[in-house]
Amino acid sequence: MESIVQQIGEAVLATTETVDRLADRIDALTTQVQQQSHQVQQQGYQIFALSDAVQTLAETQNASHKRLAQLTDTLRQLVACIEESDSSEVHN
Repeated sequence: MESIVQQIGEAVLATTETVDRLADRIDALTTQVQQQSHQVQQQGYQIFALSDAVQTLAETQNASHKRLAQLTDTLRQLVACIEESDSSEVHN
């Protein structure tokens, strides 16, 4: 009987040690998952900021393109006026 009680006690002790090790591993995994979650959240913020910056850049580029088109039209009109003026002076 003593032997059976001793074996049960050893089994309980071994099981307790195993459960403690598993609990430590679970704690470590929990900490790791929390850190990774934080990193993913930070990366989400960075992606949002980058997306916002790209959108702003695209809007700025679009506005610049429109302004360049206006300037090009203005230059064409000036060249046309100058050519017309030169043409008028040659005929006079």
